[in-house]
Amino acid sequence: MLDSITYSDKVFSMSIPMFLASIFLALALGIGTALVFQFRTKHTASMATTLAIMPPAIALVIMLVNGNIGAGVAVAGAFALVRFRSLPGTAKEIAAIFVAMAVGLACGMTQLLLAVIFFAIMSVTVIVLTLIGFGDKSAKMRQLRVTIPEDLDYYELFDDLMEKYTKEWELSRVKTTNMGTLYELWFDVLLKDEKQAKEFMDAIRCRNGNLRVMMGRIADKPTL
Repeated sequence: MLDSITYSDKVFSMSIPMFLASIFLALALGIGTALVFQFRTKHTASMATTLAIMPPAIALVIMLVNGNIGAGVAVAGAFALVRFRSLPGTAKEIAAIFVAMAVGLACGMTQLLLAVIFFAIMSVTVIVLTLIGFGDKSAKMRQLRVTIPEDLDYYELFDDLMEKYTKEWELSRVKTTNMGTLYELWFDVLLKDEKQAKEFMDAIRCRNGNLRVMMGRIADKPTL
């Protein structure tokens, strides 16, 4: 049993033209994946480069371990030791990495037509969902941070203003600041009209004693 794990009686062979076709197709589809997932999305050059070079790298790994269980276990162990020192990505970036991995796996197994079809389906899906604004409601949400004196009861303090200026709102967080003399309220709000943001903030300032009011986009939260 140990011999069957350590050694393999299968010898993997591939012609040079097929090897080059697989690697260059994986590279082309990797670049295409990077371009598709950059469509109307904030991105970094590092992420784009990673998506471009990941498919050919994975394709080569699959070619090398094909039919060799021992090599496959060794490579899996090597990948398990990798620790990324950067911040976790957004859900869309993680999805892009999985798509790039799938393309690389298909090319490594010489399923070139399957890789092209899969890439085409994913590209059309991503572009169409982006154009129609699928799930865009969360992108329009704003985070409102309001500071109030400790002697004000924040319960229902701004309810009438929220009803007037927002479609949806939720008090998501409350904390004390300045040695407990102030309260900081965090709201997630969806404005009825973006042009009324200043008027909305001025109305809040009149009620909280002209203390700090801050509103901005809700940052993407890492999923890992």
